[in-house]
Amino acid sequence: MIVAERKPFAEIEAMLAPYKKVLIAGCGTCVAVCLAGGEKEVGLLAAELSIASKIKGRPLAISQATVERQCDREFLSELKDPVEENEAILSLACGAGIQFLAEIYDTKPVLPGVNTTFIGVNEAVGFWTERCRACHECVLDQTGGICPKTVCAKGILNGPCGGTVHGQCEVDREKPCAWTLIYRRLEKTGRLDLIRKAFEPSRNSLRITPAYQTHAAYKRRFEAHE
Repeated sequence: MIVAERKPFAEIEAMLAPYKKVLIAGCGTCVAVCLAGGEKEVGLLAAELSIASKIKGRPLAISQATVERQCDREFLSELKDPVEENEAILSLACGAGIQFLAEIYDTKPVLPGVNTTFIGVNEAVGFWTERCRACHECVLDQTGGICPKTVCAKGILNGPCGGTVHGQCEVDREKPCAWTLIYRRLEKTGRLDLIRKAFEPSRNSLRITPAYQTHAAYKRRFEAHE
């Protein structure tokens, strides 16, 4: 999932200062799970902004709407009416959703209400950890399902670095060394021979910006982009 966190309230207030009618647009997928931008968070932020505007004597009308996914054109069409009724949109989706919303409704200012932080997993209620850098070169089959680029503090693809002490990371002694974790996982699954494998350097040429991907079944349809 994509993990995000709400921007500081003062920053949001400053962005909305020029407008009197604002739509807060939530997203019901990743940002809802990480408690940053789902329907509940939209409601809470709307209430905070409403109270703050009354205290400061500043007129501010707030509309709320949450769609299933802001990164999908199909669901963004549901926002057509509320977008037209407001001067600006505050999106609580991840960076991808915010940009897609701004592209679809390009006559309205679309403002980010969250900071997108990483691709991660839900460890416990309110606690997420990063697990993927979307590097285009997944090696998890050879590293025991542990990503060295993400879990290692130095992102070392061929580790360990030499600073490991009793299995702990030299950058942060409170955290286990990623390559120690990889060793133990490979040992546990009977594939310890893989620890001797040396990986080729990462191919930065794969990191096309902006990246795109076409499913094999749709290549003919989108071949102009290939």
